[in-house]
Amino acid sequence: MPHDTDTSEPFVISAFYLFARIESPETLRKTLLRLVGRFNILGTILVAPEGINGTVAGARRETDQLFDAIREDPRLCKLQTKESYCAEAPFLRAKVKLKKEIVTMGQPDLDPAQDTGTYIAAEDWNALIQDPSVMLIDTRNDYEVEVGTFQGALNPKTQSFRDFPDYAARTLPANKDQKIAMFCTGGIRCEKSTAYLKSQGYSEVYHLEGGILKYLETVPESESLWEGACFVFDERVAVDHRLQPAGYIQCHACRRPLTEADLMLASYAPGLSCRHCIDQLTSDQQTRFAEREKQVRLAKARGDAHIGDAARKDQEKRKALKVALKQSQSAQPGKRRRPSA
Repeated sequence: MPHDTDTSEPFVISAFYLFARIESPETLRKTLLRLVGRFNILGTILVAPEGINGTVAGARRETDQLFDAIREDPRLCKLQTKESYCAEAPFLRAKVKLKKEIVTMGQPDLDPAQDTGTYIAAEDWNALIQDPSVMLIDTRNDYEVEVGTFQGALNPKTQSFRDFPDYAARTLPANKDQKIAMFCTGGIRCEKSTAYLKSQGYSEVYHLEGGILKYLETVPESESLWEGACFVFDERVAVDHRLQPAGYIQCHACRRPLTEADLMLASYAPGLSCRHCIDQLTSDQQTRFAEREKQVRLAKARGDAHIGDAARKDQEKRKALKVALKQSQSAQPGKRRRPSA
């Protein structure tokens, strides 16, 4: 049985993707942009000719209404989501972006909608990866693997998903019958990587259906083979087995996850640098990050948000107050201009 999930939290976080042929991505982008605005949804959705991919957050009722509306499109009727919950909005704004690929591997002729590896349900995943004949590969980036991974998984040490084909060429055995199992955060990268391996002739390729998030949602912690936390691409940074924030913060310079121990190092300066990037920043980047951090502090001192939809609303309020003040002053006796002679 899956563990209990705290549905009392006000925000529902939904991760989703679907490979599907989209003939007019711009038309779909406009439709999705209207929907997220209509239902007060925050987060990011990517649209490409190969499908859609995103993570969004909103209230329960509005979230359900959003996905009901999306699934009215016949191309997207099979869209599934992985859900978790949190007390505060994990995103600052709503964005719907056009992309060449919904997850970039740099293989334009690959079509995951036509041929991928075999899906393995979360409840069956443990049995597969405990088979000694199976080669288990984490398809995520190195900084994600550092936060947590499955027992016995290989770390390709990639910095980008574009690096995966090169890793496969250098590392995978020549035996095309080798059993290979792969996983990623929500399922999209391993779905594309299994499609790639199938195109390279590997016959026994498997991937975790719904990714790590579905596994954590489904498999009891007492039976779990997952170790550590799962990096996520929102303000929570990483989640534990109960899909709650795991205590990491993110470096605003390089976006890498940081532990409490990292924050104690001399290399860490809020908004400016951390142990991962302090020796890699250019002087121009240091100047820009310092100015950004200054603006963040000023916004906090005013009690305003710095970026995102909340910041835009704060700016609109300040503008409206200024306009109202000017109108009030101009209406006061003695403040009106004298007519020209």
